[in-house]
Formats: sequence, structure tokens, C-alpha cells
Amino acid sequence: MLNSDMSRLHAPPSASSAPASARETATPAGSGPAQDPLADVLNLVRLTGALMFLVDASDPWCVDIPHTNAYRAILADPGQHVLSYHVVLEGSGLASIPGEAPIRFNRGDVLVFPQGDGYRMESAAGTPPEFSAEEVVDFFENLTAGRLPSIVPEGGGGDPRALFLCGFLSCDARPFNPLLARLERRLLVSPSERTDDSLQRLIDITRTEIQSDQPGSRSVRLHLCELIFIETLRRHVLSQAPASEGWLGALTDPVAGAAITAIHADPASDWTLERLARQINTSRTVLTERFAGKMGQGPMQYVTSWRLQLAARQLRDSRSSIAEIAWSVGYRSEAAFSRAFKKMAGMSPGAWRRIG
Repeated sequence: MLNSDMSRLHAPPSASSAPASARETATPAGSGPAQDPLADVLNLVRLTGALMFLVDASDPWCVDIPHTNAYRAILADPGQHVLSYHVVLEGSGLASIPGEAPIRFNRGDVLVFPQGDGYRMESAAGTPPEFSAEEVVDFFENLTAGRLPSIVPEGGGGDPRALFLCGFLSCDARPFNPLLARLERRLLVSPSERTDDSLQRLIDITRTEIQSDQPGSRSVRLHLCELIFIETLRRHVLSQAPASEGWLGALTDPVAGAAITAIHADPASDWTLERLARQINTSRTVLTERFAGKMGQGPMQYVTSWRLQLAARQLRDSRSSIAEIAWSVGYRSEAAFSRAFKKMAGMSPGAWRRIG
């Protein structure tokens, strides 16, 4: 079990020990009304729509999407991560990633590839891909530059046909993105009776926007790309996540989810394992076991990781001093904060700020 005394090294300082400018201007990160952890994470990791298009596929069809290393520079800022999803509007097929068996998808499903793996989508097993990896990368470059239409024909011209709404997004992966931590390499999110038609409405609007191609359409499509992804995550949380590991699974666990919500509501608080367990009315043993079982890390490790992600955003977006930022996320000293930040991010807070 983690030593609760160790967590006090990162406890928020008293007002008198904080930097003078911090006492006057800084607000502890996350203070105020109780937070929505999913909204917190999506905002903090700068989830941004990068590309949105329709694929009209005729039988037989197959496409190999290479690992995001091959095209990340086209769709994202340096150092960012790229993930993708595909909404199945019509038809069915198979989806596979290296090292795992193919899965079948059908109309209404959403396939999500969150970890950047290469993947194959095809009408039937053994169908040869129509384009090489180099041609796929060229396609991304030309579509992003506006040199290609946003409705893409593919395949051999036969029936049955399939229609996909394809979205690619960028986000921050460092120093800590809880959404990506322990998330499966491939998600299949199917329609659920427990969800309303919010996702379908977004899909219909996006499809119309792509087909109409009005002025300003690209900007609208990229915002819709983000909204569809968020709504897909919400559907996943409501349906499949309770049985899954990772951060989304932890959100729906009564113990781990309550702990995450408490931490996000006040990350700079003087958290110890005992205090956090008392806050959510459980024992330290149960808290540690349930949290680690979902997240693969203990609750106090999560406190540290989340504080440092909050600090990373402030370093990039604010003009506060490093000492002020350290105080706002719960560190007594700038030196302790800098050591922890460098351990997680691989560079000092100052270096992180300089690279933007």
C-alpha cells in the first residue's frame, strides 16, 4: 500500500507559504463547483477535429490505414497524438489491427482506433487493399489541403455497398492523457437502447454538411467531428465501459469513479489515501484495489499525474510563473514540482513552456 505520508510532499501550501503573486492572482486548479471528469479531460488534452469525410465503398473494397506515425505531421501539431473513428452508415465488413483477430461491424456501429495503430477495413476477408500506404498518406495530405472532394469513392463497383463517415482527431498525449491510458486499441461501439438519438442527429447533420459543401463547411465539419467522438465516448460509458478497464471503465465504477470525481473537483487539496477514502465513504484497501484494478495505478499516483497534466496546460497557455503554477496544482515547492514534472514529461517545466 502506498505510504500516505509521501503524498503530503505534494500537498498545497498554506496561503502564507505560497509565492506572493500566487496569493494575489492564482486559483488552485480545479477549484470551484464539482467537475465533470470527462469534460475536464477532453478540454485539457486539446481534442481537435483534423479531418472528416465520407467514403462510398462498392464491393469488393479494402483499405489499409498505416500507423499514425506515417501521417501525424499532416493532421496534428508536433508532439500530438492522432486517433480515428468510422461511423458505419450503410453496409458491413471486417476490421482488424495487427496481432488481433478481425471483428465484424454492421450498420450503426462506430469503430474507434484510439492508440494510433495501423488497421484494415474490408468487405470480406482476404480482399486486397486498393491503395498502398504511401497513397493513403498522399490522400490525407491532398484532402487536408482541399485538393480532393470530401466524398470518396472506393472499391470495385459492385454490390453490396457500404457508406462510412470517417473522422480523424488530434490531442495531447503527454505528459498524461488519462483517456488513452489502458484504453483498448480498438473499440466497437454499437447502438444501445439505453442511449437517446443524440449521436444519430449529429451524424445526420454531418452527412448533410459534407454533401452540401457550403461556405465554411470545413470548419463546421471539424467541430462536428469532435462532437461525434465525444458522443461516441458517452455511449461507450453508458453501455460497455462498466466491464472494461482503463479510465472510461473507472468512471463508471462506484468507487474508482467517485475518487476520480473528488480528485478532479479539487486536485490541489491535501489528498492522502486515507482522506480520499474517507471522502468517498470506503476503506483504503477497497479504494486501492478498485482503482488499481481499473486504472493500473494507485489513486495517489493518479493525483500526481492529473496535477502535472493541469500544470502542463498552464505552462503552455498562461503567463503565470512556474512557482505560481506549482502552488496552484498542490505543490509546496517549485523544486519538488520541477522534479516531478521532469520525471513524467521527460523535460523541465521551463523546457516544456518553451516548446509550446
